[in-house]
Amino acid sequence: MLEHLNRAMEHIERNLDQEVEVAELARIAMTSEYHFRRLFSMLSGMPLSDYVRRRRLTVAGAEVLGGERTLLEVAIRYGYTSGEAFARAFRAMHGVGPGEARREGAVLKSQPRMSFRLVVEGSSSMEYRIIEQPDFRIIGRRARVPLVHEGVNPAIASFIKGLGQETVDRISALSGREPEGILSVTEFFSESREEGVELDYYHAVVADADTVVPDGLDVREVPAGTWAAFSNTGTFPKALQEMWRDVFTQWFPSNPYEFRPGPEILRTRFLSDGQAEAQLWIPVARALR
Repeated sequence: MLEHLNRAMEHIERNLDQEVEVAELARIAMTSEYHFRRLFSMLSGMPLSDYVRRRRLTVAGAEVLGGERTLLEVAIRYGYTSGEAFARAFRAMHGVGPGEARREGAVLKSQPRMSFRLVVEGSSSMEYRIIEQPDFRIIGRRARVPLVHEGVNPAIASFIKGLGQETVDRISALSGREPEGILSVTEFFSESREEGVELDYYHAVVADADTVVPDGLDVREVPAGTWAAFSNTGTFPKALQEMWRDVFTQWFPSNPYEFRPGPEILRTRFLSDGQAEAQLWIPVARALR
């Protein structure tokens, strides 16, 4: 049954810019329309119509930010009969109108693609911004460390402890570009990102491209490009590690972007009771759809 349901979910993805017929989904899932709607709602926690609408508005949001089509063309492509109807639906999901999003680079919400296994994935939203950044520099101290998927990374913790407050203050004073303040920057993962693989870790800041690099600090020149910036709040480090995982397992498959080589930038602000507010910047490029 789950295999047939997942085939129906694939059919939805292939037809987001067309009418999705419940009768066809039920046929693919080998059940009745009534049972398909009921089963979907029980497993996912939302009505089928809401999921289809949110997936369409997720992909439409990426096209709005991409700027390759007019807002009316995007509206018509995803089944809205007028720009006004599209704007109302867009604002209801994303919190801003499509015109505002295109002008201001606003925070948008993403409805991940849903799949059915023993658990349901993709039933919660992720908030993100798409940002165009000019050339910049990452300036700080660098170390080669192993990748740890869960819990505190002891190699990174030891490296930071050994820097000393004076060095951290020198680095912090160079911050001049969003995201601001001391950051954790990682790069050169293997494609599989398996546990234990080595990567470059920078305890650093983002600075303007012409910032002078003081003696004793490392620098990474980063060319202009597109970034997806995600944010969440939760228990440290579990919440940010889950966000990192969800970006690659849920957001990328659900949105018309692909990962491009480059540093991944994490800003963490510690709150009370072991909670932290995190912002994760991932280098991306528009994918052909």
